[in-house]
Order: sequence, then C-alpha cells, then structure tokens
Amino acid sequence: MRIVLDTNVLVSGLLSPHGPPGRALDSVVSGAVGLLVDDRILREYAEVLTRPRFGFDREVALQLVELLAEGADHVDASDIAVELPDPDDAPFLEVAIAGGADALVTGNARHFKTRDRRVGVRILEPSAFVAALGARGHA
Repeated sequence: MRIVLDTNVLVSGLLSPHGPPGRALDSVVSGAVGLLVDDRILREYAEVLTRPRFGFDREVALQLVELLAEGADHVDASDIAVELPDPDDAPFLEVAIAGGADALVTGNARHFKTRDRRVGVRILEPSAFVAALGARGHA
C-alpha cells in the first residue's frame, strides 16, 4: 500500500502517538506502508514541524523529515485542474494522483472535496486508514 500523508496527520501522530494518526505514521516509519512525496510536501513537513507552537525539537523534527524523505518514493506531480477549498492542499492531491497512491490520509477530508468528486484517489481519515490496514493484515 502506498499513501500520501497530509501534514495534519503527521503532526497529530507525533502529538498523540497511540491514536489513529500515530498508528498511520508508525506504518510509514516502519516501512509497512509506502510514502509518496515531492519537494513541496517535504518543505511543508519541515516548516510545520519546526513551528514553536508544537514544541518539537527543531533538529529532531528536521531529522524526521529527512528520514521520511529517504524512505519515500519521490513523485513528479503536475498541477491539476481541481479547485480545493484550500489551495495549499493541492500538492498532496497532485502527488497522490501522479504517484498512483492507494489513499491520501488526512484529518481534514473536507479539504479535499471538489466539485468533481472523481479525483482518482481515495481520501481517508486516519481511523479509516488504520481500519483498512487491519483488514490487510498490517495493523
């Protein structure tokens, strides 16, 4: 299984490691699930994880981003003609589509609602993703 992990799941997984976001992150870090990224996603991961309000050690946060980058499949994604409620979410959807992701895992599924609901990738909340992993015998 290959996924795109929205930044909100990454942050939530670090803040609450025993909940569904933490289990989703664990599945990526352990290699049980493949991660798809591009440079835009990695930059956002680094920028968000180093925000003082989260309280993460800057060097540890950047090491995590580096670890994720090393284990991920890097995708060349093109702009897509889909209007999202938050245009900053477009890279996640673009990478998911271009990389043939099995799912885009996000805590904000409503951010990926489009006028044309056929975006070509499953959008899963962390709990649904963890359930899908369990059904595949990865949980």
